[in-house]
Amino acid sequence: MDASMWIAKTGLDAQQTRMAVISNNLANVNTTGFKRDRATFEDMLYQNVRQPGAQLSANAQAPTGLMLGTGVRLVATEKTHVQGSLVQTKGALDLAIQGEGFFQVTQADNSIAYTRDGAFKKSATGQLVTATGQPVFPVVQIPQNAASITVSQDGIVSVELTTGGAQQIAQLTIARFNNPAGLQAMGQNLLRETPASGAPQPVNPGAGGAGTLAQGAVEASNVNVVEEMVNMIETQRAYEINSKAISAVDGMLKFLNNNL
Repeated sequence: MDASMWIAKTGLDAQQTRMAVISNNLANVNTTGFKRDRATFEDMLYQNVRQPGAQLSANAQAPTGLMLGTGVRLVATEKTHVQGSLVQTKGALDLAIQGEGFFQVTQADNSIAYTRDGAFKKSATGQLVTATGQPVFPVVQIPQNAASITVSQDGIVSVELTTGGAQQIAQLTIARFNNPAGLQAMGQNLLRETPASGAPQPVNPGAGGAGTLAQGAVEASNVNVVEEMVNMIETQRAYEINSKAISAVDGMLKFLNNNL
C-alpha cells in the first residue's frame, strides 16, 4: 500500500488525540484548580534515501539529502500551570494559592497527593478535608468550640473560641516542585509526585518563592474557552486535510487500477 496513506493515518490519529485533550479541557472549564493540558507531537523516523553531503561524483557532494518522513506521533500531554483567576466565595474554609505551590493531601495509603483545589470542608471529627474526605496535610484539627476560623496569607490557622479568646491551631505548608509539569494527574483534582517532577519542597506560604494563601476564595480553571474553541477548529481542519490526503491517494491508486 502507498506510504502516503499510512502517513496521513498517523496525522488522523494525532489530531484525534489532540481533540480528546481539547475536549477534556472544555469539560473541566468549571473544575476548581484544574490546569489545562496541551498535546505535544513529534515527527517519526525518516527514510534516508540519500544522506546530505553524499558524494555525487569525484568532485561534488550533495548539498541536501533525500529524506522521506513517516508521519507524526504523540509524545506527551503537558499540564500548563498558569494561575487561574480567583473566585470569591466568602467561605471560611475556601483557600486559594496566589503563585506557585500545591496543597498537600493525605491518601488512604498514607502517601501524599497534591492539588490546587482549595475548596475544603470540615469532617465529622473537625479535621480540614477535601471535598472527597481526604485530610489536608499538615493536619488541621478545628476545635468544636470554634466560633470562626482565620487563615493568614502565610498559612497560620487560628480560631476564635465561643468561650472567648483566640487560638492558633496549625501552620499550613504548600509544596513546590522543580518541574510541576512532570506531576502525574490522578483524577479527583489530585496530582502525584514522579521522578520527572522532582521531590516536593514543603515551605510556608510566601516563603522561598512560594505563593500566598487567600481565604474566602478558590482558584478557577485556567482553561480559556475561546482559545480552546480556536484550537478545536484548527484540529478539525487538520483532521479534514489528512482525510483528504487519504482520499487523494485512493484516487491515484484507483486511476492506476483502471488504466494500467
